[in-house]
Amino acid sequence: MRTKMLAATLAAVASLAVLTACSDESSSSSEDFNDADVTFAQQMIPHHRQATEMAKMAEGRTQNQDVLDLAKKIQQAQGPEIETMSGWLESWGEDVPQDSDMGGMDHSEMGHSSGDDMAGMMTDEDMSALEQASGAEFDEMFLTMMIEHHKGAVDMAATEESDGKYPAAVEMAKTIQSDQEAEIEQMTQLLGR
Repeated sequence: MRTKMLAATLAAVASLAVLTACSDESSSSSEDFNDADVTFAQQMIPHHRQATEMAKMAEGRTQNQDVLDLAKKIQQAQGPEIETMSGWLESWGEDVPQDSDMGGMDHSEMGHSSGDDMAGMMTDEDMSALEQASGAEFDEMFLTMMIEHHKGAVDMAATEESDGKYPAAVEMAKTIQSDQEAEIEQMTQLLGR
């Protein structure tokens, strides 16, 4: 009797394991990700962090309400996106860029003139100059730099849209592209160009 019960229990456990494996496979297939998704998240996180760092500088350096409103909007949009992308990377078992990674980066290697995957990143010198500016000088530098920064993000988002596989990442890329193209247009108007 014990042998039959043990055999039945083992058979039930084995069946459950097979069903669970099949269930996991079917649910993960719709949530697959690829290298493009990982690259997008790992590069967009520091990119967004720098944009939010630039946006935080506006407080106390300008009285221009349009610039202050834009800076606040950038922080409100990009902060949660950083959190979401960090969560994806953690769930995928991939490295999440840390805040300290930005400090050790040579931004000139990824600068706005380099044309690589991190296009739009400001150099350390750019960031220092922006930090020292105020008033109308800050406004012009901030808007000019943020346009360049946003263009880099739009390019990265377009790459994710064409090469990415993870549905939520592709959707975020579309949102980034749409939102930041609209902000580029707004900033260009604020500059009077």
